[in-house]
Amino acid sequence: MKLTEPLARVLTAFLADPTEDRYGYDLMKVTRLASGTLYPMLARLMDEGLVVAEWEAQPADAAGRPPRKYYRLTGDGVRVARESLAQASLDASRDGFLTPRPAPRRAV
Repeated sequence: MKLTEPLARVLTAFLADPTEDRYGYDLMKVTRLASGTLYPMLARLMDEGLVVAEWEAQPADAAGRPPRKYYRLTGDGVRVARESLAQASLDASRDGFLTPRPAPRRAV
């Protein structure tokens, strides 16, 4: 799994409480991702067995709100998410020390 910045946001949101079920709109708000980015990513995570999804049986407010689809990391999903984010953090800190940064330009 290639860890992109949007995927890191989604995994971080799930890992905030790995036992909590999250619905799509909630994840969109937390991660600040558009539905066209989030839902294909959730589908790929489901295909890889890292996320499971389940429709709610009865909407809490049956006054017109459609049922929500809830997503949750699997046991493997939690493990892979933690490992991927930890590796990305190590890579970022290592790259920060090895990659020289250009000096800021001064206005003339």
